Amino acid sequence: MNLIIVGLNHKSAPVEIREKLSFPAEIIGQALSKLTSIFHINEGVILSTCNRVEVIAVSAEAQKGAWEVKRFLADYHSIPFEELEEHLYLYTGEDAVKHLFRVSAGLDSMVMGEPQILGQVKDAFSLAVHHNAAGTVVNKLFHKAFSVAKRIRTETKIGSSAVSISYAAVELARKIFGDLEGKTAMLIGAGEMAELAAKHLLNSGVRELLVANRTFERAVNLAKEFNGTPVMFREFPHFLKDTDIVIASTGAPKFIVRPEDVGEVLQARGNKPMFFIDIAVPRNIDPLVNNLDNAYVYDIDDLQGVIAANLKERAKEAGEAETIVVEEISTFYRWVKSLDVVPTIIALRQSLDAIRKSELDKVLTQLNGLGKKEKSALESMTKAIINKVLHSPVTHLKKEANSVESDFYIAAARKLFDLEEVEEELKKASSGTESA
Repeated sequence: MNLIIVGLNHKSAPVEIREKLSFPAEIIGQALSKLTSIFHINEGVILSTCNRVEVIAVSAEAQKGAWEVKRFLADYHSIPFEELEEHLYLYTGEDAVKHLFRVSAGLDSMVMGEPQILGQVKDAFSLAVHHNAAGTVVNKLFHKAFSVAKRIRTETKIGSSAVSISYAAVELARKIFGDLEGKTAMLIGAGEMAELAAKHLLNSGVRELLVANRTFERAVNLAKEFNGTPVMFREFPHFLKDTDIVIASTGAPKFIVRPEDVGEVLQARGNKPMFFIDIAVPRNIDPLVNNLDNAYVYDIDDLQGVIAANLKERAKEAGEAETIVVEEISTFYRWVKSLDVVPTIIALRQSLDAIRKSELDKVLTQLNGLGKKEKSALESMTKAIINKVLHSPVTHLKKEANSVESDFYIAAARKLFDLEEVEEELKKASSGTESA
């Protein structure tokens, strides 16, 4: 049983290649059916995000299976094989297990430690289960990947530091106020970063959200999304005295928040602190506002500095996370290797037992007149002989199951005892039982 991962990501392929290989959710069912109908592929999962496309597969033969998956990706998306192959990476065996564990934990993401990828991995697995493409190995592998990701989140701080502009802004606000519960925030401008910041603010306990935008309809729509209050753009200065946090992200060519305006507002507020986040370029807030007592102004460069420091912190935590990944690989892969040994041991027992029964029947036919007691004694004796003959090879097969030479020992046993046909019969019997 061989684990294979074939794919590409933001490091191995440009976006124009990644988008060609993308699998929208609505076609993944069909794609999985095609993938698992390939002769050498027993199970499969397709993980498709904006930064990566990967096929996680189980194959009886690693080399043939890997080639078939590459060919599947090229043919399914009508991409010339040679053009695609130069961007693909391949992981097999323990390396494949390690890769999936790292991906699930966010260690292989563009932004290290980001949590969204785990949800995407879970969705990919759910689709494989739904479309009957996930069997014993895939089920065990993905549940182990989920538990490893959870352990990394619990035992390290890899996801605790803000590494996006919007989240860094909110983290800074929390440092100024200590607690954002009951605070009022105003968005001046309603772009994507402002929208993300609004989500983080509300998740952090902000009580009320005001939204001002040059296009009032956009302000109304965004305010409605967050149960906030829309404000006419020209009127936003009148609302500043009730606002604790201001996030500015308009396309205005000059400052729209000036020191003289804020000075008056602070007086009206009884000098309660105000926090200004300027994520616009050109800047919306005059940096001289920062010179006022109880006014705190951060611009895009300040936030980038916070992010850079936090990324360094995540890189430190990544070392601990990688140690956890390595610890978890060995326990899982021992189980995978045992899947190859068990059928061989069963086939070996059945093969020798079939020979025993055949020879015993011949002897019993020749020895007419034997009583029930004598026949039982012969049965027990022949079984004991088989058990003694099997003891050494079975012990060695189990012992070598987790070694690098396990494939050699399994192949040797199959060859020496002509087990291929027996194993094939066992598979047919097993699939017949399952379908019954």
